[in-house]
Amino acid sequence: MAAGAVGFSNREEIMAETMRGMRLGSQSLESDAGVELSERQTKGFRCPSGHEFSMVFAVNVEMPETWDCRSCSQKAVRLDGAELIIQTAANDDAPRSHYDMVLERRSREELEELLAEMLADMRSRRAAGRLSA
Repeated sequence: MAAGAVGFSNREEIMAETMRGMRLGSQSLESDAGVELSERQTKGFRCPSGHEFSMVFAVNVEMPETWDCRSCSQKAVRLDGAELIIQTAANDDAPRSHYDMVLERRSREELEELLAEMLADMRSRRAAGRLSA
């Protein structure tokens, strides 16, 4: 047993010897053999402040029209060659509320019916003394 290694088993000593000099967590021990990368394309973006940058995307993905600028965090618009693309979607960056998202999935009639059912259930539980608020 090594000096100062009180209480270590033989297995722990061997493991310590084999790992000596390794930078644990900083390097992968796997190789790149047999890995095929997908085809890639580079798209440029320009923000309102004039910052230009490029991002790499796979060929088979839908290209985003905007991307957050790395320098100033404003919305940068994708370039088509040297020209800005025309944005097809409306720029409504206002956050949607939970109610807006519910309205996308259900009609007002369905929501009113669900509300009536829940109120009736609450009233019956309150009358039976099972609901305090």
